[in-house]
Amino acid sequence: MKDFAGKIAVITGGGTGMGRELARLLVAEGCNVAMCDVSADAMAETRRLCEVERLPQGLRITTHVADVSIEDQLLRFRDEVVEQQATGHIHLLVNNAGIGGGGSLFTNTREQWERTFNICWGGVYLGVRTFLPMLQKADEGHIVNTSSVNGFWASIGMLQSHTAYSAAKFAVKGFTEALINDLRLNAPHIKCSVVMPGHIGTSILSNSRKIQSGTGSERLTDNEIALARTRLGMAGVDSSKMSDEDVQAFAAERARSFREDAPMTAAEAATVILDGVKAERWRILVGDDAHRLDERVRQDPEKAYDLEFYQSFAAEAGWRLG
Repeated sequence: MKDFAGKIAVITGGGTGMGRELARLLVAEGCNVAMCDVSADAMAETRRLCEVERLPQGLRITTHVADVSIEDQLLRFRDEVVEQQATGHIHLLVNNAGIGGGGSLFTNTREQWERTFNICWGGVYLGVRTFLPMLQKADEGHIVNTSSVNGFWASIGMLQSHTAYSAAKFAVKGFTEALINDLRLNAPHIKCSVVMPGHIGTSILSNSRKIQSGTGSERLTDNEIALARTRLGMAGVDSSKMSDEDVQAFAAERARSFREDAPMTAAEAATVILDGVKAERWRILVGDDAHRLDERVRQDPEKAYDLEFYQSFAAEAGWRLG
């Protein structure tokens, strides 16, 4: 797929971050876009940003509220795409929706753990299942599944459990690699790519907190405050003199820094992803840190989960220790 003009793209998680920037880039190239997200307001802002520039005559941008972990909602999304995009086929499917949190089998609830896993992995699986027939009807198609560097390195540091997110992202990577041959045998006009970003400046920390809390609030629960204090202590920070509001402020600053101080913006990441699709690359690493980490894990996989490995890599990549 050398260009996107006149094509039809479906993007999950289009309300913020890389999903928003992918929508903006595709629309700028003359691609029709149907996006879903759990936030109608976030998608409305994405659409507004897409429409800042004068759109080509007849270009369609549609927004659809859907939780990708719930099959009935994805099926409704598909039916709305058929109606509102006036089409029986699509050319590009970007399974981008994801959240963090719920990382530990010990300190998080089963509901939190499975919420992360079911969105990050289940959303990809159900997305492909739901839209594959529409891709088959196109003259060419491409599936983009968002994994992570945590799809080949299951850690974000020694002080925080990350099992739910990492397990989901490993599943996405393996599924996409297996799809290469499945598509070659059964639908050779459809290609696929697995995207593995490093640290990209997005709102995933604050968005995840809203979803995991079930209240739409970014504030930490009492249990999360207690866990944050434990992690601060492990990092050598005395939190005994910090009020709960101080811990809340610390978490808010961490989310801001993750979004605004990242080595790569979401817009830059979206460009790398679409360039990878045009080049028909099945494996798209996003960010210098992703390339460096991939190389280091391959060089010495037995040491990939040692504290020394993480500390030296974090120093090299400019990651904050945590």
